Amino acid sequence: MAGRRHVVLTVSEARLLAREADNQSKRPPFTQQEYCQRFQQFVSLPLHEKKFCEDCQILFMPVERGAHCTHRSTAITATHLRRPSMLLRPLDNKKSNAQYLFTDRSAQFLLDTLARLGYRKVLCIGTPRLHELIKLRNLEEKHKPMKSLLLDIDFRYAQFFSQDEFCHYNMFNHHFFDGEASVAVLNSFLSESGEEKVLMVADPPFGGLVKPLARSFSLISQMWRKMQGSDNINLEMPMMWIFPYFFEPRILECLPLLSMLDYQVDYDNHPLYKHGKTGRKQSPVRLFTNIPPKDVVLPKEEGYRFCPTCGRYVSALNKHCAKCNRCPSKDGREWKHCSACEKCVKPSWKHCQSCARCALPDHPCVNGRGTEGCFHCGSLKHKHKACSLKGARKINTYRPKAKGGDRKAPHHPLSKPKAKKKSGAAHRAKKSAAQFM
Repeated sequence: MAGRRHVVLTVSEARLLAREADNQSKRPPFTQQEYCQRFQQFVSLPLHEKKFCEDCQILFMPVERGAHCTHRSTAITATHLRRPSMLLRPLDNKKSNAQYLFTDRSAQFLLDTLARLGYRKVLCIGTPRLHELIKLRNLEEKHKPMKSLLLDIDFRYAQFFSQDEFCHYNMFNHHFFDGEASVAVLNSFLSESGEEKVLMVADPPFGGLVKPLARSFSLISQMWRKMQGSDNINLEMPMMWIFPYFFEPRILECLPLLSMLDYQVDYDNHPLYKHGKTGRKQSPVRLFTNIPPKDVVLPKEEGYRFCPTCGRYVSALNKHCAKCNRCPSKDGREWKHCSACEKCVKPSWKHCQSCARCALPDHPCVNGRGTEGCFHCGSLKHKHKACSLKGARKINTYRPKAKGGDRKAPHHPLSKPKAKKKSGAAHRAKKSAAQFM
């Protein structure tokens, strides 16, 4: 088109080198085959020579000791080699590869449930703890053996597992880093023979988008269907998707055959998602599965019970509502029925006549106008994009009543001027003065 200018953006050489260095740091230093060879050499070493570099996150050989002499190292035992998730430092990028590892309670529940349901092959996508427990269970030789294949973005696990037990995989774009070799391993694993039923267990990063994940899981389901020689497009691979309950609408939009269970999954290295907490502090992570809910028995010792009307196990405070004809609670608390809304809502919510719906008592309410106007400053004359106060702190249109009659509550300005930071001497002077007050 005439008159259009083409702007060419150039990237400096320093930036290109920095990007290449960053990309290189995210690539495995060895191939999967080389990792396997190194592991065989490592296990044959004397105990005093088995070392793990905490800085490089790698098992290193005696001849490589010079490259790691200034780094922190740990002596390695057989237990470490069987439970590498206890040894490796968890990744912490919440949107791409955050690693929140199951507690033994949750991992053991999943393992016991899958074994009881008769699954002999478990495809572990982002669930290294479950993968480890399956291998440990087989060492006991007390039960029928189970097979597991770990697909994970963290290539560090390639140090500890064979090529038939681990594939370097990105679940957001269904990419196998080792190409057709890994695809062949997965296809072989997905084939069922005799009693070897296969199930997929996925625990993605909670900051990830649901649609790309659902697409990847659907592609794996298609691979499974093809390996069974079935032309039935409605046949879905059994799966468990572990995700927070508030993603339920998005998950069901992509995979409508899944249903959410009440079981609360907790994690070792997450500050909030812990077992035993009450109220809003409970873990919001749930199981989404296409297995019939009545077949997944939740532990009675933790308060779960079977609801015969709903035909599934529910948490202790998830009481059946006769008006809704279901056990409505999603977050583990006891919900209450609102006759105006004709549904059950969270216990902290109250019905708002202006909005004609239930919401938190201090929700932004603009006389029932809903989403009209600016949600930032409350004005009905413009939208948020045209608001001149976008840079200021968002205000709350709710004004609590002041104590003591009809006195008006003080009006807080939109933004406060930043206070000048006090020096250390001023802070110590104020602290010492407070001791004599």
